[in-house]
Amino acid sequence: MVEYAWLVPLLPLVAYVFLLVLGRRAPEGIVAGVSVVLTFAAFLISALVFRSVGQSPDQTGPYVFHWLTVGTHSFTVGFEVTHLNALMLVVVSLVSTLVLLFSKGYMHGDERFPVFYQYLNLFVFSMLALVISPNLLQLYIFWEMVGLCSYLLVGFWYFKPEAALAAKKSFIVTRIGDVGLFTGIILLFLASGSFDYSTVFTAAAAHKLSLGWISNDHLVTLAAILIFVGAVGKSAQFPLHVWLPDAMEGPTPVSALIHAATMVAAGVYLVARCYPLFQLSPAALSTVAWIGGITALLAALIALTQRDIKRVIAYSTISQLGYMMMALGVGAYAYGVFHLMTHAFFKALLFLAAGSVIHALDTQDLFEMGGLYKKMKLTAWTFLAGALALAGIVPFAGFWSKDDILAAALESGHTVLYVFGLIAAFCTAFYIFRVYFLTFTGQPRDPARHEHAHEGSWVMTLPLVVLAVLATIGGFFNTPFNGYGLERYLFADSPQGAIGATTPENVGLMVLSVLVGLAGIGLAALMYWRPAIQPEKLARSLGFLYQLSFRKFYLDEIYYAIVVATGKAIAAIVDFVDRYIIDGIVRLVARIVATIGLGLKYTQTGQIQAYTAVAAFGVLILVAWAMWSIGGVL
Repeated sequence: MVEYAWLVPLLPLVAYVFLLVLGRRAPEGIVAGVSVVLTFAAFLISALVFRSVGQSPDQTGPYVFHWLTVGTHSFTVGFEVTHLNALMLVVVSLVSTLVLLFSKGYMHGDERFPVFYQYLNLFVFSMLALVISPNLLQLYIFWEMVGLCSYLLVGFWYFKPEAALAAKKSFIVTRIGDVGLFTGIILLFLASGSFDYSTVFTAAAAHKLSLGWISNDHLVTLAAILIFVGAVGKSAQFPLHVWLPDAMEGPTPVSALIHAATMVAAGVYLVARCYPLFQLSPAALSTVAWIGGITALLAALIALTQRDIKRVIAYSTISQLGYMMMALGVGAYAYGVFHLMTHAFFKALLFLAAGSVIHALDTQDLFEMGGLYKKMKLTAWTFLAGALALAGIVPFAGFWSKDDILAAALESGHTVLYVFGLIAAFCTAFYIFRVYFLTFTGQPRDPARHEHAHEGSWVMTLPLVVLAVLATIGGFFNTPFNGYGLERYLFADSPQGAIGATTPENVGLMVLSVLVGLAGIGLAALMYWRPAIQPEKLARSLGFLYQLSFRKFYLDEIYYAIVVATGKAIAAIVDFVDRYIIDGIVRLVARIVATIGLGLKYTQTGQIQAYTAVAAFGVLILVAWAMWSIGGVL
C-alpha cells in the first residue's frame, strides 16, 4: 500500500483543479461535497499507508524518478514514506477533512465561497506533498507553496485593511525564516552534492561534510541552526512569532487549519525530519530547546490578558509549539511528535468551537459574550473537552504528551526549561478556562447578540464531536496501557538516543503537573465563574505587569521602532537619492540639451544670404586666428 501514498496529496490537488474549472459560480453543495469527499478519501488511504508501514517497516523508502540534470548533478522528485510522515499524513488529512466540512456551514453565503475552497484544497495538497517529499529541494518547493496558501487565506477578506496587513505581515515574517532554511539547504548541497535526506545524513554522520572554509562539525551545526531558523518562521517561535496572532484576521476555519495541521506543523515536522542532523550537534539541539522553552513561556504569559477569543487560542498554539520544540531540543523526539499529534486534535477543536461561537454572536470579543451554555450546549461541552486537553488534565490527550515533555526536560538535566514548562502549564490552564467561563457561563454581556445565538448545522457540529472524542482519547495512543505504541511505531526509523518508551513514568511529576493545571483552572474559576477575585482590581494592582502581558511585551512596538522604522528611513533615503540625485542628474542633462537646442533654433532663418554672411564671417575669423597665431594663412 505504501507505493500508493502519492495519491494522498493528489486527491486534494484534483479537488482544487476541479473547482478551478467549475469557476466562481459553482453551487456550494458541489464545492464542499467534492472537497470533503476527496480529502476524506485521502485520509482513508493515509490510514492504510500508516497501517501498512507499521506491519512491514521494510516497505518504507523513497520512490523517485529523474527530474533534470544540471552539469554533473542529477535531481530527482517523487515521494518517500517513513513512520514519521505516515503519521503526519493521517493527522493532516483527518483534520483537513473535518475543517473542510465545518467550512460548509461557517462560510455559507460568502460570495467567494468556491475560491475559499480552492485555496483550502491547494493548502492541504501543499502540506501533504511537503510531508512525503524525499529530499530537501522538493520539501522547499512545497514549503513555499504552504506559505503562499497561508498568505491567500489569511488575506481572504482582502477588502478589510486588517486582513490585508495581516497577510503581508505573515508572508514577510515567514520569508525571513525561509531565507535561513534555503541557505542551510544550499550549504548541505554544496558539502554533500545531494539534496536527498539519506545522503546528507549519512555524509554528516561519517564526517564527510566539509567545505574549504568550515569543518564537518561546524558545518553540521551551522546548517542545522539555519534549518531551524526556517522552522522558527513557519512554527511561529520567538522572535518570529509575531505574525501568527495577526493571522486570525482570516476566516476561523483557516485558523484551525493553520494551527492544527498545516503551516505551523510544518516547522516542527522539519526539525523532526532532519533530526539525525540535529543529533550530531549539541549546540543546535540546545538552541532548539531554549528557543522552544522561551516561546512556550512567553506566549502563555501574553495569552493571560487578551480579549479576542481567537488571539488567546493563537498564543496558545505558539506556546504549545514551544513545548514541541523544547521536546525535540532535549532529545525527546517521540514526545515532540506525540504532542504534535494530540495538539492537532484539541487545537482544531478549540478553533472550530470558537468559530461556532463567533458564527452565533458575530463577535470575537470575550467581554461581549457570556451565558452561551444554555444556547449552545454541544459547543460548550466540546470546547470543554478541548480546554481540558490543552490544560493537561488527566486523562485527556494533552496530559499524556505534555507530561512526557516536562518529564523528559527534567530528566535530561534542563531544570530551568522544566520550570518554564511548568509555569506555562499553569498559565495555559488559567487562560483557556478564562475563555471558557467568559464565553459559556454567567450572564450575557450583550443581550442582543445572545438572543439570536444558536448552534450551527450538522456540518459544523459533527467535526466538533469527532475532534472532542479525539481530544479525549487521543493520548492513549502512547501510554503505558498500550505499551507506548506510538513511540514503538516512530522508533522503527527514528534516530538512536532519543528518549523513548524505556523512560519510566514519574508518577510524582504527573501528579504535580495535574495539580498545577487544576490550580490554573481554580484561579480562573475564582475570577470569572464564581467571582471571589475582581479581575479589574487585580489588573490595576499589577499595573505594568498587566500592561506588559496585554501589550504582548511590546514586541510589535519594538519591531516597529527597530525594523519597520529603520526600513522606512532607509527607503526614504533611497527614494531621495533616486528622485532628486539620480533622476535629478538625468533631468538636468535633459534640460541642458533642451536649452542648447532651443538656442540653436533661433540661428535658423531659412535665408541663404544670412547663411552666406555667417559662413563668410566664419572664414574671416579663421583667417584672423591663423594670422595671429602662426603669422599667416599660407
